[in-house]
Amino acid sequence: MKEQKWIHEGLITDSLPNGMFRVRLDNEDLVLGYVSGKIRRSFIRILPGDKVKIEVSRYDSTRGRIIYRLRNKDSKD
Repeated sequence: MKEQKWIHEGLITDSLPNGMFRVRLDNEDLVLGYVSGKIRRSFIRILPGDKVKIEVSRYDSTRGRIIYRLRNKDSKD
């Protein structure tokens, strides 16, 4: 059986080296997130201030995988 994961929405607060980001979840938790391969392959830019969906493991709730960048109302994408 596959590992169950929680999906949260959060805000990118810091950009770290090697495609890692610090994400503040909606419940105020800080998570270390890395970019999923699908986002990396599509050359989607993630910058501090972006809203993202992040998949967090139930076993280690301090790390997660960024799986989607939500669209901002004020940007032109």
